Amino acid sequence: MSSQTSIKNHAGLTGSAEPRPTEPLSVEKPSANVNTAQCRCLKNHNWNKAVFSIMPKVKTNRVKYPEGWELIEPTIRELQAKMREAENDPHDGKRKCETLWPIFKIAHQQSRYIFDLYHRRKEISKELYEFCLDQGYADRNLIAKWKKPGYERLCCLRCMQPRDHNYQTTCVCRVPKHLREEKVIECVHCGCGGCASGD
Repeated sequence: MSSQTSIKNHAGLTGSAEPRPTEPLSVEKPSANVNTAQCRCLKNHNWNKAVFSIMPKVKTNRVKYPEGWELIEPTIRELQAKMREAENDPHDGKRKCETLWPIFKIAHQQSRYIFDLYHRRKEISKELYEFCLDQGYADRNLIAKWKKPGYERLCCLRCMQPRDHNYQTTCVCRVPKHLREEKVIECVHCGCGGCASGD
């Protein structure tokens, strides 16, 4: 079997037609003043150049941390480590909704930490605050709700969305304590025990 026939069989192309003969490739001989080592080096250089011209360029975006990041970085890294532990925690013996409660709790804690540093304690700059929001270290939409009256203690966004609850109402954790029939509650979405502003 010829080499061309074996290549066709390997690619899934079979046929009874005889392969047409191909003309030998013309290879330019090096000039007399170029030795064998130089020819080999030139060949490898052209090959590498062709390979790198085909490969896509890899974008390397180096994050530039604003001033003051080193002060909050240990706490942020610690919360992220707890988040990874919560994500990898086994769910044996838990209800399906309970598996997400620790994740919601840590995400809420991290957003509240950055919110308090900037809006209440005034210990970080606006540049660092916006950097944390852009990098996903805090939930921008949740913080926007905390700025509005009546939502200062909101646990998560799902608890205030009527489409996620029966009868198009909000979660039971949004009901003030003095209006609840049950004093001890747990939100189905995030496990909140009550986040009404007056509590």
